[in-house]
Amino acid sequence: MDDEVEEIKKKKLEELKKQMESQESGDETEKQREAQIKSILRAAMTHEARERLARVRMARPEVAESIEQQIVMLAQRGAIKGKVDDETLKKLLAKITSRKKDIKIERR
Repeated sequence: MDDEVEEIKKKKLEELKKQMESQESGDETEKQREAQIKSILRAAMTHEARERLARVRMARPEVAESIEQQIVMLAQRGAIKGKVDDETLKKLLAKITSRKKDIKIERR
């Protein structure tokens, strides 16, 4: 009886270890992906544009993430000539924010 209990405990412990290892490897790949995105953005954007994007991220993280995805995609395709400057980033922000609809509530 004790041997069976010990065997079950060992199996459960091994399963937990495997789960932890797979979770850690997932975390590592996520960190690598984030580092790669940061590297691409650093290479594709001017300092001022990166600062503006950081401020946008504080106020509207979903908009900042969308902009990042677009810039990374364009950079990987080679569609960006030079670096994205502050004015270009403002234009991208204007396009994205104009797509979103404002909800207006009228009180009667």
